[in-house]
Amino acid sequence: QVQLVESGGGLVQPGGSLRLSCAVSGNRFSIYDMGWYRQAPGKQRELVATLIGATTTYAEFVKGRFTISRDNVKNMVYLQMNSLKPEDTGVYYCNGGRGVRSYWGQGTQVTVSS
Repeated sequence: QVQLVESGGGLVQPGGSLRLSCAVSGNRFSIYDMGWYRQAPGKQRELVATLIGATTTYAEFVKGRFTISRDNVKNMVYLQMNSLKPEDTGVYYCNGGRGVRSYWGQGTQVTVSS
């Protein structure tokens, strides 16, 4: 069973930065497509960023502010979040998999507030 564990969330002021991390178990990490999603209170979960092969894609609302990356030696995926806004508040989820196999972490809370 593949497990994903997020960390790095917390409370940050508007304009601040956070770096989320996602640790992925197992020995097939290097072939997984990875992504970050978020869910704000009362809203549906939405895509934030993906990393498929060497290709990154970002939702329009985070372009230029967030960066997704991975370390295949450490089995880690990261989301660097800069210039955070109150509307970035939500639970952030790490997702990974290949084909029909898709795995989710438990989420980490990010709150942007003064």
